[in-house]
Amino acid sequence: MVDHLANTEINSQRIAAVENCFGASGQPLAMPGRVLLGEGILTKECRKKPKPRIFFLFNDILVYGSIVINKRKYNSQHIIPLEDVTLETLPDTLQMKNRWMIKTSKKSFVVSAASLTERKEWISHLEECIRHLLTKMGRQPSTEHAAPWIPDKATDICMRCTQTKFSTLTRRHHCRKCGFVVCADCSRQRFLMPRLSPKPLRVCNLCYRQLLAEKKKEAEVDRRQLEPIRSAIPGYEPSSGDDSDKSDDDKADQWPGDTEFYTSEVSWSSFHS
Repeated sequence: MVDHLANTEINSQRIAAVENCFGASGQPLAMPGRVLLGEGILTKECRKKPKPRIFFLFNDILVYGSIVINKRKYNSQHIIPLEDVTLETLPDTLQMKNRWMIKTSKKSFVVSAASLTERKEWISHLEECIRHLLTKMGRQPSTEHAAPWIPDKATDICMRCTQTKFSTLTRRHHCRKCGFVVCADCSRQRFLMPRLSPKPLRVCNLCYRQLLAEKKKEAEVDRRQLEPIRSAIPGYEPSSGDDSDKSDDDKADQWPGDTEFYTSEVSWSSFHS
């Protein structure tokens, strides 16, 4: 179907219609070989509450955004490369059914479909596109994924100290490493995680200690790898990056372990045929 639709007028018109709905705030989506395979509205589990989002499945990317006027205007466009996506089916909850998680290295989140059949359709088409794309690129499926954020309403107390109770004045925060809902005292630290952001991000105290330990371990591995060089070259010392050359100057407790937050109705537009 992808080969049949690629570079056809109907495919170009469909993609142009999506671009037009996102307007100037969206990125251009048309490119050689890209095919729009399907679209539909899914419920995305957001931090505050579940919200409907429009999703577009292309043969190489997944695009979603907020609905202003259905079929006419969308905003807050997000583009996810499919080679970075891994899917995980989730059990139903009292509030949400037909759920699954879309996991990527930068962001992971949960969506739900209006029916079990709809969920199967989405997952089947996504997995087929991902498999075809990875084969074409000669890559293995991604193994590093960002932790999904636990919804605010999942807990009334800090998930680390289990003492602080959230209120209008006591804000909830999210650790960018584990996704837990934590209080300010349990998340005062920041840590640089280049995979997620070029800036240091808020992390809980437990994750901060773990990240520091990992960094120290990596530094020790680097030091051991340099030992043979030090032995072979008399007087060799690696640069500390603290050059004085003027030219350079110018230039808690954990949440109970038996609690599982993430284990491993809205209209639908069928996939294009």
